[in-house]
Amino acid sequence: MELPKYHQTFIPILEVLNSVEVINSRELARKVRDGYYSQLPKELLDKKTSSGANVLVDRILWGKSYLKMGKFVTYPKRGLVKITDKGMLAFNNGKLLLSDLQNDPDFINHRSLVQSKKNNKLDLVTIDIDNASPQDLIDNGFSTIETEVKTELLDKLKEIDPYFFEKVILILLKRMGYGDFIETSKSGDGGIDGIINEDKLGLEKIYTQAKRYTENKVREKDIRNFIGAMSGDTTKGVFITTSTFDEAAIKKAREAHHTIILIDGLKLVDLMHQYNVGVQVKIMYEIKELDNDFFEGE
Repeated sequence: MELPKYHQTFIPILEVLNSVEVINSRELARKVRDGYYSQLPKELLDKKTSSGANVLVDRILWGKSYLKMGKFVTYPKRGLVKITDKGMLAFNNGKLLLSDLQNDPDFINHRSLVQSKKNNKLDLVTIDIDNASPQDLIDNGFSTIETEVKTELLDKLKEIDPYFFEKVILILLKRMGYGDFIETSKSGDGGIDGIINEDKLGLEKIYTQAKRYTENKVREKDIRNFIGAMSGDTTKGVFITTSTFDEAAIKKAREAHHTIILIDGLKLVDLMHQYNVGVQVKIMYEIKELDNDFFEGE
């Protein structure tokens, strides 16, 4: 007997969710564990990861995360899970294999949101475990977790209040080492959302514009209006969006007499992840190797 793989928990998770309106994530994991795997030996049920988490519960929670990537479940509120119509169809079908998920359009689109611009595949489920070294497994595992966190972060940014999104951008820039920032008035700001100091003394100013878009691309007109709103005391601006810039917008920023830096959704979550804005460290791992120098004097 062995513990189920995370993808083997898909149908059990959907069955539990199909019987409730909404449920807490931890309660969901408990119900799946008790309802489907209570017959496993106690040593398996109590097995822990190196960080102290229960292995079975961890795999169930990862199963839930992958189901969300494919829109089989949704998170209506923080910590809560709900089955979708798509999830109900999969449950009624009685089968949802890992290969089904990998070929699902919603899952593919979800993972591509923060896919490396070099098209590196960061998907743990595709790794050749038999031929991978321990370091390969670690690197791929970290990449998979990072991809999921960035995807969730981008989703969250698209949901938050636009005014709070503007403040998030200013917090990020300050965390990156720029000076104090000023939030502009929410009415009549002329297209400027914030002003940050390039240096600690405020001798050089940078204007910011933040557009929290779900699907729409930033257009050339948006860049033109941003440049027009910049006063004569600065020639530098940063335009940030949760979506992307169309070609005309990129061309306008590149050819402007001002220095305009464009940050799209992918670059934004990369920076937020790097500077720990909107994310937090969950677990620290130590990997040790033999110190041969220690034994040279024996």
